[in-house]
Amino acid sequence: MFKYNEQDFYQYMTEDTKLVILVRTDLKLPKGKIGSQCGHAAVEAVLKQLDKNKDKVKKWRAEGQKKIVLKVADEKELLKYMQMAKDQGLNTALITDAGRTVIAPGTRTCLGIGPDAEDQIDLLTGKLSML
Repeated sequence: MFKYNEQDFYQYMTEDTKLVILVRTDLKLPKGKIGSQCGHAAVEAVLKQLDKNKDKVKKWRAEGQKKIVLKVADEKELLKYMQMAKDQGLNTALITDAGRTVIAPGTRTCLGIGPDAEDQIDLLTGKLSML
């Protein structure tokens, strides 16, 4: 269960959580491919966060599992956001495609950030547009 004093517990419980997925638009992926890559990012991000902080995942699930998909221009921007997220202590999951369908093996397609505190993620990704 939670191991916080009462004040920390209240703040933790009142913060909303979410998972954000950043998708490269330069790849011009078909909708189905975008969906599968976003699925990979969501699953990988949650599994990584479970290893780090199960309470964040439990809270995110209890709140309805908010997920937002946003656009980035290219690989350079994707990696920039990944580094900024890591610098803020946020959980990240970079997805690299196996290359079995429409793109080359090793192509970095998207990035999951979270699940984590919504306000922290918004500070980082709040100016990006939805896909």
